[in-house]
Amino acid sequence: MKRFLQLFVPYLPWCVVLVAFVYGQTQVTLALPDYMAGIINKGIIAGDNGAVLHTGLWMLFITLLGGVCTVGVSYAASRIAAGFVRRLRIELFTKVEYFSLADFNKFSTASLITRATNDMQQLQQTLTMLLRMALVAPFMGIGAIVKAYQLSPDMSWIMASAIFCLVIVIAILFSIAVPKFKLIQQMVDKLGLVTREMLTGIRVIRSFRKEAAEEKRFDEVNKESVTLNLFVNRTMIVMQPLMMLVMSFTSLAIIWFGAKFVDSSVLQLGDLLAFMQYATQAVMSFLMLSFLFFLVPRAMVSANRISEVLASESSIRDPEKPQKVPTGGGEVVFDHVTFRYNDTAEPVLNDVSFVAKAGQTTAIIGGTGSGKTTLISLIPRLYDVTEGGVSINGVNVRQALQYDVRQRIGYASQKAVIFSGTIADNIRYGSRVDDEAVRHAAEVAQAKEFIEALPTTYNEEIARGGADLSGGQRQRLSIARAIARKPDVYLFDDTFSALDTRTDAALRVALEKETKGKTVIIVAQRISTIMHAEQILVLDDSRIVARGTHAELIKTSKVYREIAESQLSEHELREGA
Repeated sequence: MKRFLQLFVPYLPWCVVLVAFVYGQTQVTLALPDYMAGIINKGIIAGDNGAVLHTGLWMLFITLLGGVCTVGVSYAASRIAAGFVRRLRIELFTKVEYFSLADFNKFSTASLITRATNDMQQLQQTLTMLLRMALVAPFMGIGAIVKAYQLSPDMSWIMASAIFCLVIVIAILFSIAVPKFKLIQQMVDKLGLVTREMLTGIRVIRSFRKEAAEEKRFDEVNKESVTLNLFVNRTMIVMQPLMMLVMSFTSLAIIWFGAKFVDSSVLQLGDLLAFMQYATQAVMSFLMLSFLFFLVPRAMVSANRISEVLASESSIRDPEKPQKVPTGGGEVVFDHVTFRYNDTAEPVLNDVSFVAKAGQTTAIIGGTGSGKTTLISLIPRLYDVTEGGVSINGVNVRQALQYDVRQRIGYASQKAVIFSGTIADNIRYGSRVDDEAVRHAAEVAQAKEFIEALPTTYNEEIARGGADLSGGQRQRLSIARAIARKPDVYLFDDTFSALDTRTDAALRVALEKETKGKTVIIVAQRISTIMHAEQILVLDDSRIVARGTHAELIKTSKVYREIAESQLSEHELREGA
């Protein structure tokens, strides 16, 4: 919450403006019943039309002034709330950007999206209402009570009784509804997760004809969410008729006892009507505050959920005295590296040591779940090692700035991530290169042919996530993006799997020329992709069980030979050996 206050500081001048408008609005509202009483007592009853006209014109002028103040209150409140939430959303987005992959595991993607959208919207709406009502209601309520007491102290007990009844009603409803607010936000998370899974996997759902099952799953979550919301809304709806009942009894009591005071000349008719208006204003002010009592707890749930993300410290941080990673080459060294996702889990990597030399290609192969992707993720510090160390050009990556480490790396991830925008934008993403460099990167990645066949070539707009591209096209754009950076270390995490054999071969030849003198590390499932690598590491059961060239491993490694036999013909095996 301390961070929330810091973000609110720039809007303190607007708060001063807001208070000024609130003061003007309440003074005008409280003055109107007095003018009405004057019109009745001095004008209508006395038969003085001049007094009616004079007082009426003043009422009109003051009403217009009140309207200006009311608009000013709404504008200032909206400006403060929207600006504050905008800064808070930027803060949240920036925080999430610097999360490690381990930190992402604490919050689901659906939950983070909900916190950045639904929770932010809830907070903004409540803050707007709070700024508009939280100041107006106390000023109005206290002012109305004072004014009413000055008019008729003998009837003040009616207002006190009404307020006491309201407190009892609100307390009961409050205790019933508030515990459900946190459950509602959790259900929004769950609904978002189910919706996201369905939309992302729509092709698989249709292919297996599971539409009915997914509709049923969505309907169950949706019904649960609707049930919760209906319970809270019904509870709050009960408040309105109860409040109106209290208001009606209050008005009836004022008229009943006020009529006797008027009849005995203790109170004038105009003052009785003014007292009734002040009583209504006091009760309505309390009603506004009670409405906030229901809004604020729900907003506090949202604020706590946002604060939970902001307070979550990234597990990967820059050192206080960072070392500079030397440029050129890009030798990567794994020194007895062990990694596990949490303290209690079994190691995903166990005592892994190897050197990926500059000017050579190091390939990593192994069965599913052997730790290949995890291993390659340790180099750009997407995760931090549990034991041991990873270094680039002799500098431990944990002793260097994350920006400095990643600046030396061209990374093509296992899942080719394509952003909305043009093809050129995607290739130059993360690097400032000219059009010629973009075209060169596309040519090396074997993407030039399909790009130049498009209507606007490199300026062709891509659908979100590259939905209008094939898997192979997305992979080639991802590879081109890594090449465009001209890094010291190239990391290709199974980014050749969707390429046909001819394109794969052409890409390897082009890459060999492009990456000369640099370090290339390739994770692959296909033997043909890595068989020409200077060093091949075979991962099995979280360890490196063999290393060498293709020819050496065919003879010495049972695991590698089993993989090779499942992919290559006898002729290719003999040729490789």
